[in-house]
Amino acid sequence: MIRTMARLRARPGCEQAVQSAWRAVAGQVGGLAGNLRQELLLDAHDPRSFVVVTEWADEAALRDYRNGPVAARFADTVRPLREPSAAERELVMRDPEGEASTLFVDVEVTVPAARLAEFQHGYPQVRARMAGVPGYLREDLLREPDSDTFHIFAEWASAAEFFRWIGNPAHAQEEAGPIAPFLLRDFRRRLFHSAARPDSSRAPSTGKEINVHTTTDVLIVGAGPTGLTAAVELARRGIECRVIEKQATPPGHADKAIGVHCRTMEIWAEQGIVRDAMDAGIWLTGNMVFVNGVQTHRMSWELPELPYAHLGLPQYETERILTERLATLGVRPRRGVELITFTQDDDGVLATVATAAGEETIRAKYLVGCDGAHSRVRELLGLTFSGGLGRFPQLFMLGDVDVDWDMPAGHLLRFMHETDGRMDGMLVCVPLRGESRYRIATLAPPRFFAQTGGQDAPPGFSEELAEPTLADVQAALDHLAPPGTLASNLRWSSVFRISHGIVDRYGAGRVFVAGDAAHLHPPAGGQGMNTGIQDAWNLAWKLALAVRGVAAPGLLDSYETERRPEGEEIVGRAVRMAFTDELDRDDLKRQFLQEMSMLLSYSDSPLVGESLSAPDALRNGPGPGDRAPDAGGLDRQGVGHPLRLHELTGGTKHTLLVYADGSADEGLGTAVGKLCADVRRQASGQIDVYLLLSPDARAPRLLDPPVVRDTAGEFRAAYGLTGAALYLVRPDGHVGFRSQPIDADALSKNLQFVFGGTR
Repeated sequence: MIRTMARLRARPGCEQAVQSAWRAVAGQVGGLAGNLRQELLLDAHDPRSFVVVTEWADEAALRDYRNGPVAARFADTVRPLREPSAAERELVMRDPEGEASTLFVDVEVTVPAARLAEFQHGYPQVRARMAGVPGYLREDLLREPDSDTFHIFAEWASAAEFFRWIGNPAHAQEEAGPIAPFLLRDFRRRLFHSAARPDSSRAPSTGKEINVHTTTDVLIVGAGPTGLTAAVELARRGIECRVIEKQATPPGHADKAIGVHCRTMEIWAEQGIVRDAMDAGIWLTGNMVFVNGVQTHRMSWELPELPYAHLGLPQYETERILTERLATLGVRPRRGVELITFTQDDDGVLATVATAAGEETIRAKYLVGCDGAHSRVRELLGLTFSGGLGRFPQLFMLGDVDVDWDMPAGHLLRFMHETDGRMDGMLVCVPLRGESRYRIATLAPPRFFAQTGGQDAPPGFSEELAEPTLADVQAALDHLAPPGTLASNLRWSSVFRISHGIVDRYGAGRVFVAGDAAHLHPPAGGQGMNTGIQDAWNLAWKLALAVRGVAAPGLLDSYETERRPEGEEIVGRAVRMAFTDELDRDDLKRQFLQEMSMLLSYSDSPLVGESLSAPDALRNGPGPGDRAPDAGGLDRQGVGHPLRLHELTGGTKHTLLVYADGSADEGLGTAVGKLCADVRRQASGQIDVYLLLSPDARAPRLLDPPVVRDTAGEFRAAYGLTGAALYLVRPDGHVGFRSQPIDADALSKNLQFVFGGTR
């Protein structure tokens, strides 16, 4: 493997233009053969200085890039933006081999925004101390733009002197002391040797870099929405993870999911990407169903009680947004890396992967297979589909076209044709971003069946079959859409085969599957992607506790216990809906909320519970396992605007909400203070506690927990509260426990199902 680092300095006022120029070509660089990495770093001490970093599988790949149009285009673009220099300031490095003289060390460290001042204060002291270390030559402090990830890039006279230095256990205090907390918690270190020139006669690198950290906490296979969600949630909790993806380049067209459910939008709000998604997508505002040309029903999806509406967003945009969010957490998927095999023992998993430069091994505590319908992880685990993998006999086609018709904007449209009560034609049209643009799905023309030679076509997209034409799309519209409907501007089309099923288990030992690796759906309702995101959302917080060693022994087992019944229900519902005009016309609103995962409950989970003094207590509030609803109008001293409940329950920990109104006992303050201390101790600090008071309740004198007023009474109404009660909200936003009155002993027993053990 070869790394290049080229430094350039922008002219005054051209800093943003340089970054824009790089963004315009970065994706093209990543798509070149042999490219392993590409990024633009900032000099942390000079906002006008940039370093372009690329990594290549071998010299030939680097040479092709340098002599190719992408490098030339970037050079031409930045030439008027950069200051002239006497010579190109570029370093060319290799993986460490032999006893080469100069050694370069790249330490990648995450510095949370809240601790940035501490790091900036301590770093100059470290740099001054390092000047006296034998063999140390120099270093640069670089930063990834719009990120909390820094790179300490140092040059040493030799590898022997570097290893002699790190071999001294006291060096962290002697030289690195002021920033040692950052280096001990979350960093990666990579080593390189200087290369004289990229076309030297030295033998090609093996591609196996020397890395002080040869292990990771969690290895995620697959960089689709499920894998990226899992990685974001682990990284948010400070858990080291690596993501590998077989495909060398990200998807470039909308051949997958395009519907983002309301509950997924809530998750994205928690992850900090909901605004990006809204900016890139369109709102799906309702649906209409027609049977034999007659409208059977129409429903608006713009319901006032929803936190977010139903969003239309191509999956490649979803993956882009999640990947960018993950990068801000210091993690980047390694593309063009394929899982070959793995073994596991009591302590972890050893995975063998194939890269452009050869095979590598990765040691992880846990492995999560998010590698899609043809999952290698599922195959290696020996998982089978319960009842077999179902396949619809029909072939379908997809296409993205402009449609000229008189239909309401933002509506998902379903046209069906029935003969003697049997469906023999269907057309689904989903709005896309753009003027009159739609994704259409319909039965493929008969000639595609003939192309299969009578054989069973494989599930998924059939690359061996020709692409449907605009005429094929128009024929489907002529048959099923309103008269006079015209299609134009076909951007993309494909033929595909629907398969459906769910695996018998969601994992074995320290290896789990999620998303399409665990369950396959018909495309009705866009269930596959959203269900996979929910899988990762459920699993990641449990994995984080297990990695930290504070999880109860059965916590990871609850992933399958909670998610598999949900997956089974969703697969079954999607199959039933695939060829019907509607599953339940009697309660369309409830059905829509169910499709959007707003009614998802883990009420049968062994992790959830309650303690109620009367059968009707809390009857109007969310039950154990239900989604914890939001509420507004909360007041906290020192905050000049009303808060929302999800601002308190959001984050990476459990949240205990203790409620009291004016009828509460005067000793409440003492009891709540003790309860707060007890649960934090039992949960190893992985729990936040708030005391919520009605407007008429007297606030006890407490330093802890924080007191919040339910000024508007929204929390009381949403949770059906009177007197004194408590709700425990899990990190995934579901109720873990509730009690009325406050039952500290029952709460403690419930927490034992989550915390208190190692795995």
